[in-house]
This record gives sequence, C-alpha cells and structure tokens, in this order.
Amino acid sequence: MCLIQFRDNEANQVAALVRLRSIRVLSIATNGASSTPAEYTFILVRAFPHDPSAYTQGLAYQDGFLYEGTGLNGRSSVRKTNLETGTVLQCFDLQPEFFGEGITIVGNKIVQLTWKSQTGFVYNLKNLHLLRRFSYSGEGWRLATNSRELFMSDGTSEIRILDTTNFREKRRFKVRDGSKGIDQLNELEFVEGQLYANVWHTNRIARISPETGAVVGWIDLTGLLSPVYHLEPEAVLNGIAYDSNRRRLFVTGKLWPSIFEIRLSQKQHK
Repeated sequence: MCLIQFRDNEANQVAALVRLRSIRVLSIATNGASSTPAEYTFILVRAFPHDPSAYTQGLAYQDGFLYEGTGLNGRSSVRKTNLETGTVLQCFDLQPEFFGEGITIVGNKIVQLTWKSQTGFVYNLKNLHLLRRFSYSGEGWRLATNSRELFMSDGTSEIRILDTTNFREKRRFKVRDGSKGIDQLNELEFVEGQLYANVWHTNRIARISPETGAVVGWIDLTGLLSPVYHLEPEAVLNGIAYDSNRRRLFVTGKLWPSIFEIRLSQKQHK
C-alpha cells in the first residue's frame, strides 16, 4: 500500500546509522575489459529514507524522483517518491490478484511486470494512470531499457529483449561468467552501456555486456545494510537505479529502511 510519510529527524537517524559502516576506498572503478571479470566493492556516498514496508521489486530514477514497483499480492503498487524525504507523492495499487514485479521508464511511460500472471502494465509517467495491459509467456521478474529496447529477466540465465512499443520478444541471450551460466538474475538497470543485474538472495551485482551476455564485472555489496535489518528472509538486495545526468548509482532492497547512493571501487588483488 502507498501510505507513508517521513519526518526530518527520522531521515537523519537513517543517515546516521549507515555512517557507522565505513568502507575503505581501494581504487577508482573501471569498466573491466579483461576476460576475467573485474571485482568491485563500494564507497557509500549518502543514504536516503525508504519505506521499510515496501517489498521493492523495481527501481528507476528520472528528473529528480524515484519510481518504485512493489510486490506481494494485495500490497503491490507502482509509486513516485521524493528521493530526499522518502515521501510517496503518487501511487497506483494493483488489484490483489497481481504480484507486482520490475519496472522501467520508456519515454513518458512506466512499464511494469507481474510475477506469474503473464500480464504487464503501462502507466502514464506524469500521473501513474493505467494506460494499457500486455501479455508475455512465463514468469516476469525485472525490466531495464537502453531507450531503444526492453531487457527482461525471468529468473533464469536468459535475458529477453522486447520491443518497446508492442512488447513482443525480439531475441534473447544467455548470461555467462566464462563458460558458466548465471541464473537467478533479478533487478536490472542500464549503467553507462552495461546491464547491471543483481543475483537473487545474494549481495552481488553482475555487470553484463548487452552485446555478448558476458559478465565483465562483479560488484560485492556485502556490509551495505546493517545486519540488524535482515530480520526477514526476503529482505534482500533488490533495487538498482541510475541518474545518468549526475552519474549517481542508487541501490536498495526489499523491506530496507534506506536507499543508498554508492560509488564503485575496483578491488586490488595481491
């Protein structure tokens, strides 16, 4: 559901909690073009308040606002929030039979998947009014876009590529780290030409070449969220958004009290 409001002192308390966890800067992140995927840790830049009851399934950033898709039957929604305060500004609740999944922004529209209903929704970005539905086969997990095509995960090692107008599948590719297929691919986001995908129930994000499906880097976010918040088995990493204008990377998870702005730092091996 969409009723949530934060006070200034609550936002400050959240920010203070994450400052307790210091991260050593190892080096400046690069694109990692070698055959062995580069490995990255993170530098915490800032924490923003987030609705801790939100079962986050998808995250996107545009024009100063965060857009979020939430899940669970009877609690699924798509919402627009104030990044600085966490305040939900607009919200559309899905009907109880739908388990909301990933979202992405294409032009002036938001596209959202559902888990097992084989139904997607398209909303007006300005007011979140529902515009249309579309269908697809199998499970729907997450979405991302490079503005020309949609990239869809379904829990397997394959990424489907869909047309942004009619949502028909155009092709698909398999994600591999060397010869090993990587499945359980979950939340997706395009960042500087690479497809970022977190692996479900892990603290890892794969940096994937959308041309070949090869994993070119791994991001380890272990320690980002204090263990005190991991009270629910499903309170896992599950949200990636990117501000391309200011080159800011945001991550969060299901039932997390914060959205974190981070920078990447490549690990050095002795």
